[in-house]
Amino acid sequence: MGAEAPHPPIPSFVHQRTRLTEGQQHAWDRWWPERGRDVADLLSGAEPYDPQAWFGRTAPLVLEIGSGMGESTAALAAAAPDVDHIAVEVYEPGLAQLLMRLADLDLHNVALLRGDAVALLRERVPPASLAGIRIFFPDPWPKRRHHKRRLVQPGFVALAASRLEPGGLLHLATDWDHYAQQMRAVCDAEPTLENTAAGEPGGWAPRPGWRPVTKFEQRALREGRTVRDLLYRRRHADAPRAHAP
Repeated sequence: MGAEAPHPPIPSFVHQRTRLTEGQQHAWDRWWPERGRDVADLLSGAEPYDPQAWFGRTAPLVLEIGSGMGESTAALAAAAPDVDHIAVEVYEPGLAQLLMRLADLDLHNVALLRGDAVALLRERVPPASLAGIRIFFPDPWPKRRHHKRRLVQPGFVALAASRLEPGGLLHLATDWDHYAQQMRAVCDAEPTLENTAAGEPGGWAPRPGWRPVTKFEQRALREGRTVRDLLYRRRHADAPRAHAP
């Protein structure tokens, strides 16, 4: 009897098709064919993964996993016009809302991808090609039996780190304390990453002033949840790893 086939990866998201508002549908019909791509097409080879062609230039490239309604994505893209941004999201209304924000701000340094960011990283993003990876407020899957669905796990962090160029940043933020503790433990254990806030209390990064405060974060603060930022830098190949005292 042959060996059993490996189990497929456990998805860290649930893809639910949601009705678009009239404005979102208009934005989708008008701009998605030009600005958006499906990860499935990149994985199948139907369309190449080619950021230089998408943006018409070579520039530092930041990938955001789970861009939500696009508030942070659009604001950060507007603040850094010399950086190209890839926003990966499964929620169509969020992508449509981001298209509207980009049109309002006349921004052309954001590409939108719909689908599984982990498969994209694993199969199409070349090693050492990203200046940064951002994961803001991923689904915390709070029930213990669902913790295995959390995105930030050792295998994922190793994969993400390998796609960062030396000196590239992995930026995580969450308002769920247990998940924050897990994120820090997992990232601390990844030998190719160093915590840029290792000298700060608890190893938490001070909240970067340049990270926009979204409605989601405002609600978390109103409800008394502490928001944690974690900033890890990809080590240079010859950089020694600091040992804890």
